[in-house]
Amino acid sequence: MASSVWRKKPMSAFEADMKKSQLKRVLGKWSLTAIGVGAIIGGGIFVLTGTGAYYHAGPALALSFVIAGIACVFAALCYSEFAAILPVEGSAYAYAYGTIGELLAWIIGWGLVLEYAMGSMTVAVSWSGYFNKLLKMFHIVLPEWLTSDPASYTGTGFSMNLPAFLIVLLVVSLLVRGTKGAAKANNFIVVLKVSAVLFVIIAGLFFINTANWSPFIPEVKQVAHEGVKHSAYGITGIISGAAAIFFAYVGFDAVSTQAGEAINPKKDVPFAIVASLLICTILYILVSLVLTGMMNYQDFDPKGAYPDAIKAPVAYAFDIAGQKWAGYIITIAATVGLISVLMVMIMGQSRIFLGMAKDGLIPKVFAEINPVSGTPKRNLYILGVVIATVAAFTPINKLADMTSFGTLFAFLMVCIAVWVLRVKQPDLPRTFKVPALPVIAVLGILINIYLMWNLSIDAQLLSLSWLALGIIIYFLYSRRKSNLNHYNLDASITHHDEELNEE
Repeated sequence: MASSVWRKKPMSAFEADMKKSQLKRVLGKWSLTAIGVGAIIGGGIFVLTGTGAYYHAGPALALSFVIAGIACVFAALCYSEFAAILPVEGSAYAYAYGTIGELLAWIIGWGLVLEYAMGSMTVAVSWSGYFNKLLKMFHIVLPEWLTSDPASYTGTGFSMNLPAFLIVLLVVSLLVRGTKGAAKANNFIVVLKVSAVLFVIIAGLFFINTANWSPFIPEVKQVAHEGVKHSAYGITGIISGAAAIFFAYVGFDAVSTQAGEAINPKKDVPFAIVASLLICTILYILVSLVLTGMMNYQDFDPKGAYPDAIKAPVAYAFDIAGQKWAGYIITIAATVGLISVLMVMIMGQSRIFLGMAKDGLIPKVFAEINPVSGTPKRNLYILGVVIATVAAFTPINKLADMTSFGTLFAFLMVCIAVWVLRVKQPDLPRTFKVPALPVIAVLGILINIYLMWNLSIDAQLLSLSWLALGIIIYFLYSRRKSNLNHYNLDASITHHDEELNEE
């Protein structure tokens, strides 16, 4: 048993999968970059800036974004090297399968469900919130029973989050038509939301009061957040701010799930991973500088003169500046922008399941490719129904931290796996290599463990319970169904025949 759970998928098997793949290679480097940007920039940029400035770093929040960006770079570089070696769908799952064994690869693949599928559910619920807010701006109010899951509904009788349900089905209907069309739609949405972020930056420049940046790094003091006091500001606050806003960067790894549809994956996927991360880091830094210049960080106090500013800091900053109309643009941008996040999340989950199904670890239905569209249609339909139903009837937003756990776990394992592969197979052709790998890998490992450790206890326990369930499924089903059972048998027969010939 020990040898079977640690068995690795040979590089020759990956090469065979690539040759017979039915996915259509239609994504260039800029479409891949747009997928990364589309996944990273959501509504969070318009919310986390306020909480990060008030509860952690003050105007020095810009430095927190720099630190968080650098922390992500460690994982991004490791992803890039793997993408250059194994340009296949499956992301961290596939990388682990070729380096550290089947059991850990399965656990990572199962954990990625937390990042992509559960992340999709959370984004759908968030989109519903922004959509309802947008409708209210135009004096349209949907009844509560159509916008609330049963657990959150304050009335009696039937209720569901209908907007969350419908947006998932809409996105899936677009994805099944073909990756090229979905990529064009994503490109369009990314242009819109990046334009909105640039609008905030450029328009906000005219309302900056540089006095709000002084002192840029405030003195350390105690701040209460959700009833718990902690030290804020100073160097400590900058670092804790980096941990708090780290999750605004989650999503760049979605680029690696599309490697099977990239035109030149060994070069374009590493480029897109790093490029999308750098673009978003620059935008985040500029937004945080503009916001803390428009409003003093202390004005985001939920018990102060502007108690609602902490919930929608960017819109509120423009409102105080006498530019209330800007709130409409920001709300529209967040509503439209979240559609591309949802699109990339569902697309990423379907490709991870595609890779796992090809290897026999989950039912083969997830590996079927429609010959006309070149997409895993049935895979997407199954995911769409599950994600839409859970988003509509479950208070999934309370479990958002589980998404972060799944992401950080994948980052951690990729940092370990790329190091293992460099040591065990140093001669593999690599079009991209992580510089100073031991240092980068160790820093990535330590940072991801630190951030997982700082998640809520509930999120840690729920996530570990999810992984434990995955291990049970592996031993009951996946281990017996794995293609490597047949691969090892075929390999041993071939080896035996060769020995007979030699005799």
